[in-house]
Amino acid sequence: MDTAAQHPDPAFPRFHPRPAQGWINDPNGLSYADGRYHVFFQYNPDSARHQGICWGHLSSPDLVRWDEEPVALRPQPGGPDALGCWSGVVADDGGVPTAVYSGVDTVGGHSRVVLARTDAALRAWTQEGHVAAEIPPDPHVTAVRDPFLFTFQGRRFAVQGAGLASGHAAVLLYSVEDLRDWRYEGIWFSSEDPLAALHLPAEIWECPQLVRVPDSSGAETWVLMASLWLGTDDHEHPNGVGYLLGSLAANGSGLPVFMPSSGGKADLGREFYAPQLLALPDRALLWGWSGEAEDSEDRPGRSQAEIDDAGWAGILTFPRQLSVHGGVLAVAPAPELHAYRGVRLHHGAAGTFGVPPASEVRVAGGEGTLKLVLVAAGQRRTVFADTVAGGDELRIFIDASIVEVYRHGSVPTTLRAYPGAGEDWQLELPHGAAADVWGLREPARAGKFL
Repeated sequence: MDTAAQHPDPAFPRFHPRPAQGWINDPNGLSYADGRYHVFFQYNPDSARHQGICWGHLSSPDLVRWDEEPVALRPQPGGPDALGCWSGVVADDGGVPTAVYSGVDTVGGHSRVVLARTDAALRAWTQEGHVAAEIPPDPHVTAVRDPFLFTFQGRRFAVQGAGLASGHAAVLLYSVEDLRDWRYEGIWFSSEDPLAALHLPAEIWECPQLVRVPDSSGAETWVLMASLWLGTDDHEHPNGVGYLLGSLAANGSGLPVFMPSSGGKADLGREFYAPQLLALPDRALLWGWSGEAEDSEDRPGRSQAEIDDAGWAGILTFPRQLSVHGGVLAVAPAPELHAYRGVRLHHGAAGTFGVPPASEVRVAGGEGTLKLVLVAAGQRRTVFADTVAGGDELRIFIDASIVEVYRHGSVPTTLRAYPGAGEDWQLELPHGAAADVWGLREPARAGKFL
């Protein structure tokens, strides 16, 4: 996207695509259609604040060359989404791509499942305000949001995240034979489950995702992922995002039953929330939202005034590819990101050396602590530190103010940091470690993408 190269804010990402201005958060409606990937996202084009939420839209033929598309959905005055078009998915409804999302029309009101239709290119949207599901008439359910659709044994189902009167978080289940009229099947799974209580502690499970993930063992493995909302959250989510791996089986009525076997965190960083998964025939991809780090005693961030002055807030992560090895979720950067590698700037061992503000670093081997720091006038502040040993391999992407660290066979760490005037990035390698460093560059465009 050309806007990044000309952006006046040095903290603005050059390789994580987003509009030049405005607030963004949750990725939505992930799709692959007509040879293009489509990523929608919650978007306020008018300010860097979380209000008047629309659906923004990016598309790409290859996950590296992105185009900004027209805004897809907007709050409709008097409609069920008058106060915002919140999280959801894009589904195929008899050949018609259809957005299925949470709409809210009153302050403090419950969300409902709203539908909107589009053309085959996913660019011309019609918002009729059709409500496919109200909040269920269940006294145990106190909050509902964020629909997600999946298919099991030839039938279409949906889940929504929920909070319960008992204080537990939950996922609700719906049968969706007709996309315009959902059947509520009840509370499907909750944090009363011991594994869920351990790995998904929350008051509400937001943005629940349920997809099959490639498993090296050949097993049919499903991942249930949820963002862990607490009543004290205010765009900072200390519990982050958790996942459970397990299997699905049908009960006597043909409804799916989720049986978890293991779990963990989907990302170990402080600025990662509300991911969405895209299940493709041969792989599962993930995008997440990385919000702005707030200024605090333990690290410098950005105040609301600084965010307002900058005119933008929020970044979507690079696309990530999911797999399961030995009962553990492994998350790696999508292979297509190799196309961002430019000139190799460093190869081999070195104790401490500088890296550019748009770079990829690969570290292998060594024993001890690896650190990524910002340095100016003899002062050093640590952005990321971790212990490496033996055969560990890390890939680190730095893009202005976002850092993504991938550890082979594990899950990433997503962080935000804002280099000050005169501050430069440095990497401190432990004994025996070697690193390759590439500067990032935009891949050449061809044909219509020139």
